[in-house]
Amino acid sequence: MNKAEFITAAGFAISLLFCMTQTEACPPSCSCKSLGERKGLQIDCSSRKLKEVPALPVNTKRLYLQNNSLSTVPPGALDSLLSVEEVKMFDNPWNCDCHILYLKLWLEDVSEPALANVRCATPAPVRMKPLKQLTGNELGTCKRSLPTKCLEFFWKDLILIAIAIVTFILVAWALKFSKKVVYQINLRRYTTRGPLLWRHASKNHKLH
Repeated sequence: MNKAEFITAAGFAISLLFCMTQTEACPPSCSCKSLGERKGLQIDCSSRKLKEVPALPVNTKRLYLQNNSLSTVPPGALDSLLSVEEVKMFDNPWNCDCHILYLKLWLEDVSEPALANVRCATPAPVRMKPLKQLTGNELGTCKRSLPTKCLEFFWKDLILIAIAIVTFILVAWALKFSKKVVYQINLRRYTTRGPLLWRHASKNHKLH
């Protein structure tokens, strides 16, 4: 093995080790346990006064987040957990507005029992109501301002539409004006040729 091949192999090994470490890294605020032959981890983050969900290993099989101070889960925070088999999220002060919809949909796909045990703490009208039973009207709607790029495209489209309308009007006016000019030209030709034809006919009549 030459020097270049050795450096390449060493780099690959380091990268692989780094990826494995990242994949199986245990969150500092939680305790982790290997499940042995099942090739996964049990992540216990319960009763840690957590206010947000920590970064979790992708090979998480069991996830315990109960009895914390969690109020919401950011969209996409749990998307990497593709092999979860058990989840516990009860006894958290969940704020059941429209932002909780991501967690509701995720639990519907992953663990119906966990969803049934999650209850809302706020707002007041849905306090202590199971998240599973919330309707769209109760979740409310999130008001989001349009992104700047969307507004830019909107104004560009509006300007293009206005230009198209003005162009159409000008073309229509030009066609109408051109027809009028052509009509006037033909009328003038007819009025100038009329007397000439009459004179020519009278001259021929006298000759006969």
